[in-house]
Order: sequence, then C-alpha cells, then structure tokens
Amino acid sequence: MAKESNYLFFASMDVNPDKDDLFHEVYNTEHVPLLQTVPGVLSVARFQKEEFTLIIGGERRTVNVESEPRYTAMYKIESPEVLKSIAWGEAVDSGRWPDQVRPYTSNRRHVLMKRISS
Repeated sequence: MAKESNYLFFASMDVNPDKDDLFHEVYNTEHVPLLQTVPGVLSVARFQKEEFTLIIGGERRTVNVESEPRYTAMYKIESPEVLKSIAWGEAVDSGRWPDQVRPYTSNRRHVLMKRISS
C-alpha cells in the first residue's frame, strides 16, 4: 500500500512550443526519475491543463484559464523539509533539465499544499 502524505508540491509551467518534445522526454526519462530517488518523495504525477465545463450556481460554465500554466507536476512528499534537502537540490539541477529545458520554460508556479482534512 502506498504511503499517505499530508503534503503535495506542485510545479507548473509553460514551455516554448519548439521545445515541447524535448521537455516531455527529459521530464519523463530524467527529471521525474531523479526526483523519485530523493528521500521523502513518495510519488510524482504529471498533468496537462484542459478546458472544462461545469454547472455551478445553476449555470453551465466553460472554463479555460489562459493565464494558468499548461503543465503541472504533482509531488507527494513527506514534509516541506524534502524541498530544502541537499538531495532535492542536486536532483533538480541534474541531467539535461537545467541547461536544455529550464531556460525554455516560463509562467512557472510552485505551490505547497498541506492536507487539512481527509
């Protein structure tokens, strides 16, 4: 059974369209595997923003928030201390990510969430 976490860390960003394939390749084959070796990182999942429709207040609304980043990675972590660890710092600056991908990202957002209810 997977270990539960009270913390989620989100890293969201856009990437230059001409670097999209490289972004996904490096994220999937290098960046995520490196971060999964960091003590306290329990799991990683990646997401892409989608437009959606919902009913709220009796009204049907279509939502496409243009200002939000296109891609998000969600990290289940044991505690906020994971993000300050030497292992985390080394992992985020390893492989091709810092030189071949990070410079082509924009609209970056980093958010840490603490569970307040289950």
